[in-house]
Amino acid sequence: MKHKLSLLVFLFTSLIGSAQESAPIGIDDQIDQAFAPVSTFFSNVVFFTIFDIPFVLILLVFSALFFTVYFGFPNFRYFWRAIQTVRGKYEDIENHGAKVLYGEDGIANGVDLNKVDIEEHIEALDDDLAVDGDIVDTIRDESSAGEVSHFQALATAVSGTVGNGNIAGVALAIALGGPGATFWMIICGLLGMSSKFVECTLGVQYRDVGEDGTVYGGPMFYLTKGLKEKGFATLGKIAAVVFAIFCIGGSFGGGNAAQSNQATIVIKELFNLESTGAGFWIGVVIAILVGVIIIGGIKRIAQVTEKVVPFMAVMYLVACIYIIGLNFSLIDDAIALIVEEAFNPTAFGVGSVIGVLLQGFKRAAFSNEAGAGSASIAHSAVRTKYSASEGLVALLEPFIDTVVICTMTALVIIIFNFGGFFEYGGDGSGAVIIDGLSYEGAGITSKAFAEYIPFSNIFLTIAVVLFAVSTMISWSYYGIQAWKFLFGRGKVADMVYKLLFLTFIVIGAAANMRSIWDFSDAMIFAMIFPNMVGLFFLFPVVKKQLNRYLDAIKLKREALK
Repeated sequence: MKHKLSLLVFLFTSLIGSAQESAPIGIDDQIDQAFAPVSTFFSNVVFFTIFDIPFVLILLVFSALFFTVYFGFPNFRYFWRAIQTVRGKYEDIENHGAKVLYGEDGIANGVDLNKVDIEEHIEALDDDLAVDGDIVDTIRDESSAGEVSHFQALATAVSGTVGNGNIAGVALAIALGGPGATFWMIICGLLGMSSKFVECTLGVQYRDVGEDGTVYGGPMFYLTKGLKEKGFATLGKIAAVVFAIFCIGGSFGGGNAAQSNQATIVIKELFNLESTGAGFWIGVVIAILVGVIIIGGIKRIAQVTEKVVPFMAVMYLVACIYIIGLNFSLIDDAIALIVEEAFNPTAFGVGSVIGVLLQGFKRAAFSNEAGAGSASIAHSAVRTKYSASEGLVALLEPFIDTVVICTMTALVIIIFNFGGFFEYGGDGSGAVIIDGLSYEGAGITSKAFAEYIPFSNIFLTIAVVLFAVSTMISWSYYGIQAWKFLFGRGKVADMVYKLLFLTFIVIGAAANMRSIWDFSDAMIFAMIFPNMVGLFFLFPVVKKQLNRYLDAIKLKREALK
């Protein structure tokens, strides 16, 4: 393990060293020049095409459609039940139940079990094995396993998805693909709810609980454990290692560098910072702030995110609703333009329906991460004995992230551009010209806000920074779980990861948007390949666990009659 860690540190320091040996230019440019080739390489590898369509997007859409149909449209059918689970309506069936007292020849004395579990264990007495792999002692432990509540797990996972993908990513999608990209973002969000349900149910089902009560979960564990159950142990181990590597990359990229990159853009714009080293120093300050928070682990992260995420999401949505309300008469025009451009794109450089569809799906998938498996790491830490309960909670994420927040941002930008401020398609790399100046990502959204809200640059800077920080602290948890899976659970390994993570905050702040987002896209989408191996092998397990949870709810209702 020491040799592996040493190699990683050497490669990283070599990257920084090559930047320092470059031409005598600003430190921001030096870092960007060193990082750009790395970004380009990974982007070319991950986004290989079939019939001019990136294969990873084909895989993502096909799987989401399959799970939506197989589970009977859970994104709509169980939407209200998911909300009720978050509210704690079914808490009693998870931690309490019928009191069962067994004699000397029974299983246990005074163990609280639900009727569903009682029936399972009675059936299992003959061979001393319990249905679904549970034995009586572990059922008692299961009810208290986990570190956070349903709401805290959702808040942590949402904070990992609701970030600058919702502000900068949406602006990038519209700049490149035009208004029609919004339509395909919404479709991707709705379909992604089903993928998220499957992967987060599996995350809880196959999690590990350490001796100190710390929970370890996510694709690494359902790939190894789940595929071993199916007789594919070697494939499971390989897929788990590949996922962990890409998850670490995703934590450095989309969950980190891309966030600090956009936060830096709005901070530099607010304070009119033109220094070639401004990005570097802004990154240092953000890294210190994030570093203080992530030392505390998932419990500290959950305590922060359950307060910050609702506040920042409401604050941002109120601003969007205010702008949309001011332009109420333009809403129907904006919606009509979104639908029309989705099937008949006219944005410069888009070229076809496939082009605009790709922009919409790419940005939506980057934002909500459905299919990538990352959120299942956070959801695995929930206190529950029904894995499907958290799967249902998780399906709310893409709806909140993409269908609601991303759509709000898109409407603001489209309504703003009814004034003809910029040309859709821009320069083909994500930047557009507004009032003779080039804007990209969060800068475009900032200009739209500034048209309707006085001092909105201050407001949006705060929102972007809050989105960025909350996403980074959540992704630090995802990344370190993958790191622990590869290098062990020692304190030294943890510290190496955290130092690398914080350093990538600085890299993201210093490098330009194109390099950072290409790398971030590549890492997030690369996670989809190994994760889908697990989902397609194990979705029948999810069906079984869903029925188990629904049966428990049904029995509760009958008991109350």
